[in-house]
Formats: sequence, C-alpha cells, structure tokens
Amino acid sequence: MLSGKLYYRIGEVAEYLGEEPSTLRFWEKEFKQIRPVKRNNERLYRPEDVQLLELIRYLLREEKYTIEGAKRQLQKRKGYILEKKRLIDELTSIRDTLKNIRDGID
Repeated sequence: MLSGKLYYRIGEVAEYLGEEPSTLRFWEKEFKQIRPVKRNNERLYRPEDVQLLELIRYLLREEKYTIEGAKRQLQKRKGYILEKKRLIDELTSIRDTLKNIRDGID
C-alpha cells in the first residue's frame, strides 16, 4: 500500500498499480464504487479507493476476468477476493524473503 496519506493523486496511484492514468479513469467509469474526490480538476483517491483499484487490477490482470466478470465477482465475493489477494501477497513476500536468504547463503 502507499504511505499513510489521506489522498493520493491519480499519477501516484497509477504508478503504484503499474497502470496508466487513462486506465484508472476508464475503470472509474466502469466500476461505480470508485469515487475519487475532485478538487481543482484533479482526482484524489482515498485509501479505500486505492484498495478497490488494487482488487480490480488483481481480478482483471491476474485472474483474467473481463470487466463484466470482475463486476460480478466484486458484487458476490468481495470479502473472499480481498482475503485471497492478501494471502497471495503474504506468500509472495515470504517466498521472496526465503529466496533472499538462500541467495545470501550461496
């Protein structure tokens, strides 16, 4: 997750997610749950918006859902998907730590 700010600019979020700002704007139109604050013609995302965007990215890029499929999954199983993503992220982190330890031993 990004640092503990209240709001993040679209460029910060796009870079964090590895997506283009135009992609985030498109997802905003498709997923009505994403509601950034708009000040001075600038989108400002709250941490919960960033978390939802992470989840959408996970469904679209990792799980290979279509936009419509991702919408259905979010409606039906948001809690389950969040937990699954959290566990995958945690296991990935453990794997990376173990690789670093192994490389340090070699």
